[in-house]
Amino acid sequence: MEPFLTCREMADFLGDYFDGSLPDGQKREFERHLAVCPPCIHYLESYKTTVALAKQSCSTTSAKSAPPADVPEALIQAILAARKKAT
Repeated sequence: MEPFLTCREMADFLGDYFDGSLPDGQKREFERHLAVCPPCIHYLESYKTTVALAKQSCSTTSAKSAPPADVPEALIQAILAARKKAT
C-alpha cells in the first residue's frame, strides 16, 4: 500500500502531529505513512528527542546550573550578554 503523504509532507506536519492539531484524516495518513516508512520513523524519534532536549535545556532548573568546567569564560560572558540584549 502506497502512502498518501510523502516524506517531505511528513516533516511539514510533525509539529501539528505532536501538538495534536493535525486533523483526523491527515493524522490517519501520517500514521499510515509511518507504518511503511522506516526512515520517517527514525526521523520522528530524532524529532522527539530533539524537542525533549531543547525543553530540558531551556528549563529554569538547567539555566541556573553551572556550565561545564571546560567552557571558556569568554563564551559564557558572550552568551550572558546576548541574553541580556534579547530581553
